[in-house]
Amino acid sequence: MSRRRRTRAGGQPARQSRTGEAGSQSASREGAQSQARGRQSGGKLRWYKADLHTHTPASNDYEEPAVSYLQWLTTARERGLDIVAITDHNTVAGVAAIRREIEWLTRLKEENRLTPEERSNLEQWLKLANEIVILPGFEFTATFGFHILAIYPPDTSVRKLEHTLLRLNVPEDRLLAGSTETGASTDVTTAYETIVDSGGIAIAAHANSTNGVAMRNFPFGGQTKIAYTQDENLSALEVTDLESRSRRATSRFFNGSKTEYPRKMHCIQGSDAHRLDNDPRNSRRLGLGERATELLLPEPTFDAIRELFASRFFDRTRPFRAPEKEVDHLAAARAEGPNQTQSFHESANIKGGRQTVVLADLCAFANTDGGTIFVGASARKGKVKGLAASKQVQTELQQALSERLTPPLEARFEILANSGGDVLRIGVDAGDSKPYCLDGSKFYVRNDAETSLALRDEIVALVLESVGLSSDLVANGDAEDAPVSTGAARDGKSDGNGTGRSGVSDGGGKQGASASDDPFYLPQDGVEIVSSETRGGTAYYV
Repeated sequence: MSRRRRTRAGGQPARQSRTGEAGSQSASREGAQSQARGRQSGGKLRWYKADLHTHTPASNDYEEPAVSYLQWLTTARERGLDIVAITDHNTVAGVAAIRREIEWLTRLKEENRLTPEERSNLEQWLKLANEIVILPGFEFTATFGFHILAIYPPDTSVRKLEHTLLRLNVPEDRLLAGSTETGASTDVTTAYETIVDSGGIAIAAHANSTNGVAMRNFPFGGQTKIAYTQDENLSALEVTDLESRSRRATSRFFNGSKTEYPRKMHCIQGSDAHRLDNDPRNSRRLGLGERATELLLPEPTFDAIRELFASRFFDRTRPFRAPEKEVDHLAAARAEGPNQTQSFHESANIKGGRQTVVLADLCAFANTDGGTIFVGASARKGKVKGLAASKQVQTELQQALSERLTPPLEARFEILANSGGDVLRIGVDAGDSKPYCLDGSKFYVRNDAETSLALRDEIVALVLESVGLSSDLVANGDAEDAPVSTGAARDGKSDGNGTGRSGVSDGGGKQGASASDDPFYLPQDGVEIVSSETRGGTAYYV
């Protein structure tokens, strides 16, 4: 069981201005005031509305080229965006245009040469600069036409962004074109690495759709798709079906339950807007901010976003829904059903052992990817049963959690009002002190929609993950003083040194026996073939 996530080290300086590199001293002062307010907030988490995939008139396929950049940013704020990323096609000309305009107006102000209209525009720019975070970036076209979003801190210079585009083999004479066509550029995984190396975050644009790295029916091998969607330098997948409840939804495919795709991915959505307002003739042509993501952050900064995408807090991103379109989260969860990070229990009674089952799920979620438990409802269709005494159930579960689970685990409890009766929602993040144990001896893990006792090897993997080691190092004998056998348990029996799925120790095992002496020893290197196909008379294996 390997669910390790790379944590990117380092970070950019805290933003000095919400509009990016300081176009004026006034803009810098506005940014400093905003930063001070963030410190005063005490780092409390709140939801911020973000559109991380937008286009400006700098993209040559923008559908309203007469729109000014001030109109563009004003519309972004009117749509309630707290964070917006400018990601024009293979160019940062839009970012440069915004900075030039602020810089020019500021210079005119210093020389006392502003006209009334220019003064009004500058005031509006500075007001917007204090209300919305603008992240510079671009949408890069990689080899085979795949699109990748590159997003950077607000103070990143235009020169650095253009240098990165040149490193990605965008021709110099195309840097201002804003075109999706750049000729031979750079392959996908190299692009991810280059973007991260230059201080940005890489997101696969509309991954499940046209020009996306996970688009269906594209003729490339399974290993290539795995590499394009599981690369350690890839922060998230932008998808167009984030709100879909279908079992074929992209976010469900990349939830970490697939053997070939073990890394659970953060999935977000963006407008990919090429116009200010939705096209009435084509509902798929969205306007600015009309398909956004909400991010639960301590403050709206680039570093906070990067840390979120590098974390296992998958419940801290969600599709934005307008208040009038607010959905019943319980109904939505029941429609989706039990999965890797979600479970349902109609009761948590101590009598009958139902409380223990709920605690086992909490333990499993903490040992795996985190998750949410609904107590008082099942995933079956029909009326919600509800809890007659929800507050009492919450108190009993909180007490049992503190007494029976070790090490201590923090969980979030919330009572959801429902016509059929209250439902208790319990959220838990992937733990930092794995492995977590129930009643002193039971270690649980989550596999897709099932909670089960961990095998010995899974417990070892949890311990190694907690101390920052790889189970492969131990299996190959590279970790000093770690004589751990990795033989597979069969028929509920252990490999001679531990316990099987049943959780019962065999009490035996020869100390110091070599792997070759173990009749159930399995080789620890090689490859696993999961599928094969024949093309042109040649067999290819995945």
